[in-house]
This record gives sequence, structure tokens and C-alpha cells, in this order.
Amino acid sequence: MPRGLARDHADKRAHIRERAAAYFAERGFDRASMAGAARACGVSKALLYHYHASKEALLHDILETHLSDLVAIVESVGEAEPEPRLRRLIAAILDAYRDADAEHKLQLDALATLPPELRQPLVTLQRRLVAIVADALSAHRPDLGDDRIRALAMSVFGMLNWFFLWHRPDRDMARESYAGLVADLVLGGLPAVRS
Repeated sequence: MPRGLARDHADKRAHIRERAAAYFAERGFDRASMAGAARACGVSKALLYHYHASKEALLHDILETHLSDLVAIVESVGEAEPEPRLRRLIAAILDAYRDADAEHKLQLDALATLPPELRQPLVTLQRRLVAIVADALSAHRPDLGDDRIRALAMSVFGMLNWFFLWHRPDRDMARESYAGLVADLVLGGLPAVRS
């Protein structure tokens, strides 16, 4: 008779994802090992393999959870007038990146290392995020074509995605202030974009 899941199964997986993400981000996914990930997580290698069949499966779990949570957050922003919706989307994305620097770094640096069958569902989640932001931008400038709107959406992500690299909470503006700055820049610049 198969054993059921332990009561703390979800908590253990979450702990492993968090600690392994930090380890992979610091070490570099290509140089990291499952033995090193097990040490970073404070678990045995056998237990790590109980939860994830391979290093790639563990990375997929980390990124799938991160991106799925992010999609759920931006989808929850819902409909509103165009300006408040865009402001809320930018703020929600940047807030979702809080305490997820390792996951975000892995998304940028290691996603391409996954085999296609693991990478494609993650790329689909990324495209969903871009589509949501593109839709919010298009509400401001419906005269712009899909190519320009997508480029604008990618530019918004460009401003948000690299925040973790330069931002120092003790020296720089607050995360919420930066989200407002990005929103001001985007909303102020949209009227100048040529169709």
C-alpha cells in the first residue's frame, strides 16, 4: 500500500525551494550540485531526491512556483480605469519581487538551461505576464500595433526586473516609491510614442 504524503510535505517543499533557490543563485546553477543543494537546505541528499528527481526538476519547481504566484498576483489586479490599473500592475509586480531575488535571478540566468519540456510551461507563464502588462498599456494607446505594445511591455519589465541588482534598501528610494516612479515614467512617455 503506498504511503500518503506527510502532513508537513508542502512546508518541506517550500523550505527546499527557498533554500535551493538561494544556493543556485549564489553558486550559479551550472556549477551547483544536488549535494550542495541538500547541504544548503539542511536535508539529506536522499530526502532532496525524494522531492525532486533531478537538479533540473528542482529548478523547474522553484521557477514554476515563482512565476505561477506572480501570474496570480497580476491577474488579481483586475479591471479598472487604465491609469490606476497600470499603476497597480507595476506596484504589484515590484512588490511580488520582494524577497524573491534568488528566484528572479534564476529566472533570468538559468531558465534557458532547462530541457524544452520543462522550459516551455515556464515560458508560457512569462508570456502571460507580458500579455497582461501589454493589455494595460494598450488601453492607453490602442492606436499602437502589437509589436510596439509588446516592446513597451518588455521595457516596463526591463525597469522592474533589474531593480534587485542595484537597489539598496538602506540607501535608495523605497520599493513603493520606485514603482510610482516607473509608472510616472511610463504614463508620461506613452503619449510621445509614435504609432
